[in-house]
This record gives sequence, C-alpha cells and structure tokens, in this order.
Amino acid sequence: MGYTEWQTDNCEIEMMEFPILDTTVYNHPLVYLDNAATTQKPRQVIETLTNYYLTLNSNIHRGAHYLAAQATERYEAVRKQVQHFVNARSSNEVVFTRGTTESINLVASSFGQRFLGRYDEVIVSGMEHHSDIVPWQLACERAGAKLKVIPFSYEGVLDLQVYESLFTQRTRMVACCHVSNTLGTVNPVKDIVTIAHAHGVPVLIDGAQAVAHMRVDVQELDCDFYCFSGHKMYAPMGVGVMYGREELLGQLPPYQGGGEMIKDVTFERTTYNELPFRFEAGTPSVGDVLGLGAAIDFMEAQGIDSIARHEAELLQYATARLGAIDGIRLFGTAPNKAGVISFLLGNAHPYDVGTLLDKLGIAVRTGHHCTQPIMDRYGIPGTVRASFACYTTREDVDALVAALVRIAPMLL
Repeated sequence: MGYTEWQTDNCEIEMMEFPILDTTVYNHPLVYLDNAATTQKPRQVIETLTNYYLTLNSNIHRGAHYLAAQATERYEAVRKQVQHFVNARSSNEVVFTRGTTESINLVASSFGQRFLGRYDEVIVSGMEHHSDIVPWQLACERAGAKLKVIPFSYEGVLDLQVYESLFTQRTRMVACCHVSNTLGTVNPVKDIVTIAHAHGVPVLIDGAQAVAHMRVDVQELDCDFYCFSGHKMYAPMGVGVMYGREELLGQLPPYQGGGEMIKDVTFERTTYNELPFRFEAGTPSVGDVLGLGAAIDFMEAQGIDSIARHEAELLQYATARLGAIDGIRLFGTAPNKAGVISFLLGNAHPYDVGTLLDKLGIAVRTGHHCTQPIMDRYGIPGTVRASFACYTTREDVDALVAALVRIAPMLL
C-alpha cells in the first residue's frame, strides 16, 4: 500500500523496490493479494531485463561475436546460480523451460516415452494443479497406463497410509505438489519421496508455490525431478526450471527437436547434445533467464528464511482476522501451511466477491484456481483466494478484512 516497508528479523523491504505497488485502482491504493498467480517484480529484475535488451541482446551458444559470448556467459552463470539455489549436484541437472507447466510436460512426455507401458501406473495427489494432472493423463493415454490418486482430508492433509497402499509392481512415477496453490498445504514431500523410493519409484515435485516462500534443497528432499516457474518468485514470465537427477535425465529422450539440442544431424540420423542442452531446443528467453538470476539475488539478499518467517506470521494474523468475519468459510486448514487463504463469503459466488473487492482496490483470485478436483471434493464451484508474498503487510490484510465487511451486506 504505497511506499511503506515492513521488517522481520533482518529482512526489510521498501515498497519502492516494487514500483507497481504504488498503483491506484479505482481511486484506491492497490492491495495486491494474488501472488500465487504471479508475484510482482522488484526494480532490479526489471532493470536487468531492460538492460539485456538495451546492451546485450544476442542469441546464445552459437555466435562467435562479443554480444553472443557475453550473453552466453551470463546465461550459463544463472544456470550455476539456480544449481546453488536449489542445491543440485551439478548444473547439468538444471534445465531452463518456459515455466512449471512446460517442465512437467517435458518430464511426463520424455519419461512416459521411455518408461511408461501398458498397464503401468502413475500416482498423483488429489490436490494437484491441472498442470500436474493433465500431462500425466496424456502420458497414460498414450501408453495405456493408469492414473491413481492420493486422497486428502477435509482439512487439506494427504492420507499417507492410503498413498503407500497405492503402490504395486506396475507403479512407475509419483507426482505431487510441494505446496497446494489452492489450500496452501505444505505437503510432507520428503516422506512422500522416501515411501516412493522404498518401492523403487521416482518422484516429481511441483514446486511452483514453494520456491518463493521457503528454502528448497533437492538433495535433502532426495526427489528425482523438481519443477518451478520464475514468475512466481519475482522473476519475469516466460522462464522456468526443471531440475532432474542427472543419472535419470541421461536416460530420457529429448522432449523437442531443433537447434541446440543436437550434436550432429544428417537425414539418416541425429546425435543428441549432452545434458542439459538436450532438453533446450531452440532459442531460449535469454533476458528472462537473466531476470531469474536477479530475482534469486533479490531473495537471497532479503533472506529466504526471513521471508518464510514473515509470511508465516502474516498467515497466522490473516487467518484469525478473516475467520472472525460473519459468514466466512475457510478451505484448507492443514497445520502446515504456506501463505494462501481460500474462502467463501457465505453462499455468495466467488466471482461476485472478487469483483466487488476489485472496485475497492483489492486484487484477489477467484474461481477453481486450476484445481477443479479440489472444488469437487468440497462441492463448491470455486473460492476467493488471497495469497501473500514478501512485500505483503498487515495493512494489506486489514484492508481486505475491511472491504469484506463493507461488501458483506450486499451479498449475504
């Protein structure tokens, strides 16, 4: 809300670092609570992107001239940066994509082509985003395989006993979100990986809603694939990451064909490039990758653990304040949650609530949030979702609560 600042532990953020947050909406100061959809970008990310196109624009890896060499060096430096950010063993395990959706599609397609056969099985959780359901459905349809689902409780907690019972000798993959984009549940992904590995099954984790809010260590999690998007962690849209365990990546066929993913091409035969370039066909979004590097710099300067503590405190505050409003129904009350609150105001349609909040300058998300199976579980068409970031303040929460109290008589 304007040029304010908050501080928790050693983490202090001036709102001037996020110019868009000084926007006025319908004569009200913007209160941006749609961070699970996309985060706003700090000035240093915007300047990095602008500077690339002003001073460095060139295609990478293929050119011998100065701009190409400089762009390539900075691009590959970000790959190393991402390696350290998620603690991958090697930069060969970091594949740049357009986002989480493409990362998951890459794995589902290539892994499915190599390892998924008729009557095989893939396990997903019941709280997955459509981007971690549909690619596996497509892979199963192509192979004649079957999709199995881990159920979750009304509070939003996965049933790990049922999960373990789903394994058979035909199970080939487990795919699960680290954090639910709708319920905010932080899933016990390390336990999920341990159980799967005991059955000799690899695990893909959708980390889209995790990397901006908590420290992620893929070696500690022991996962086989970890996918995330830049735009949900203060970076530009159009860039994402697929971490893959090197020994497993080396067994997968390419996802797309074209330039850069090859060593030699004849009309009779193509020899593919080494990792990770085998999975990066065509011209990448170089400027966006550099912006991702700047976003990581920003997060690490603030302190990822400090950001996590700030958001945890804010979630506790917001849950109490929203829960005190007459007619509010909260969805997703797991004991371990990230900064996401989904709710309904009585029986009012979420779109009506969201539209009225927008007129008061409050930006929230409404609908099924690309998680229709979750909505079916609760028997509702959708929810209103407020989601937090490092720059969200208690004043933002207070503004949301005041707006809901103001519009409630119009809807209830």
